[in-house]
Amino acid sequence: MSNISGPVMELASDAKKAARVIASLSSETKNRALIAMAERLIEAMPRLIAENGKDLGKAREAGLSDPMIDRLRLTEESIDAMAVGLREVAALPDPVGVVTSMWKRPNGLQVGRMRIPLGVIGIIYESRPNVTADAAALCLKSGNSVILRGGSEAFHSNCAITAILQEALKSTGIPVTAVQTLPTTDRSAVEELLTLEDYIDLIIPRGGEDLIRTVVRLSRIPVIKHYKGVCHVFVDAAADPEMAVDICLNAKVQRPGVCNAMETLLVHRDIAQSFLPRVAEKLHAAGVVLRGCDRTRTILPGIEEATEEDWYEEYLDLILAVRVVDDLDMAMDHIASYGSLHTESIVTGDYQNARRFVNEVNSSTVLANASTRFSDGFQLGLGAEIGISTTKLHAFGPMGLEELTTTKFIIYGDGQLRS
Repeated sequence: MSNISGPVMELASDAKKAARVIASLSSETKNRALIAMAERLIEAMPRLIAENGKDLGKAREAGLSDPMIDRLRLTEESIDAMAVGLREVAALPDPVGVVTSMWKRPNGLQVGRMRIPLGVIGIIYESRPNVTADAAALCLKSGNSVILRGGSEAFHSNCAITAILQEALKSTGIPVTAVQTLPTTDRSAVEELLTLEDYIDLIIPRGGEDLIRTVVRLSRIPVIKHYKGVCHVFVDAAADPEMAVDICLNAKVQRPGVCNAMETLLVHRDIAQSFLPRVAEKLHAAGVVLRGCDRTRTILPGIEEATEEDWYEEYLDLILAVRVVDDLDMAMDHIASYGSLHTESIVTGDYQNARRFVNEVNSSTVLANASTRFSDGFQLGLGAEIGISTTKLHAFGPMGLEELTTTKFIIYGDGQLRS
């Protein structure tokens, strides 16, 4: 640890110094840097693909699965997409300096709240090298410096992307230490980073549940987290059956390996007899394995039995737990007992039931008559997303630029004294 401690401390100290500069940059300057980053990535495409080739070679030697290697691979198309993402962030409204409210006190003081950056953000993530560019862009636009630590399997790719982004920063007069990557795959460097609460203001882990729990256990710094996405769709008795089938199919099948995919389907008993065979036919045709409660299996006798563990499970696969419930209250009780505060949806034509569900379900994203797959920063109009939080402090749900800021009080007076 002694050999790691000094360099990591220096990196964090440099990030903190850079954060003071970044916080006061104009929107124009930040946007110019983001456009320069996009241009440099395109220019450096051969270099990036060559560095990525080193990671792919090691991944194959290590026996990584084909899906993991696919997530790791950089192509001309994926580098183009990173550049597009940088330009899109540049086009977003800048949250820094926005006064969110202002009011006048009886003594004449003008009191308000202004958005300011958080400071230094540490992001620990797995696999996808594009996260390096996405995270750097969001942190820069929101006035924060960032320390990145991608998975060891993408080390050469992440270092190359960071170096290119730093070249763009330098060309626009911004400290290159505003965007840094831990220059080692040694895990002790991450452990050291997580102790530096005097330098780093927030940690955002992105990856599997094991990674996130490890970060939470080791960190002295506040952590934005979501352990898993056990997302539910409740098909109410008043649902339009065709709409309900379409929503369930999209929520489960469109991308089953992501955190906002449906993992449990809840169906009101009054429509279960007619609805379950209809939706099961579509799900089976898409390759989904169903695991049901006793009442579900009475209607769909050929499916697997759901155990207690299934209600807690984030499958990230073409597997779906199904339960018949008595009413809206039983559906909400199930979500409260087994959910992960991620995303839930109700399908119903009953306005009062929709309102109750939206008001009473305590997850970070709650929908009525729409797929859980819309729980995504870009889809919700945030422009981009740094991650999803199921922690209520300080952000809840998909996190965009605004969630990478906080507010401070600003007060204007004309000589007031407290008596």
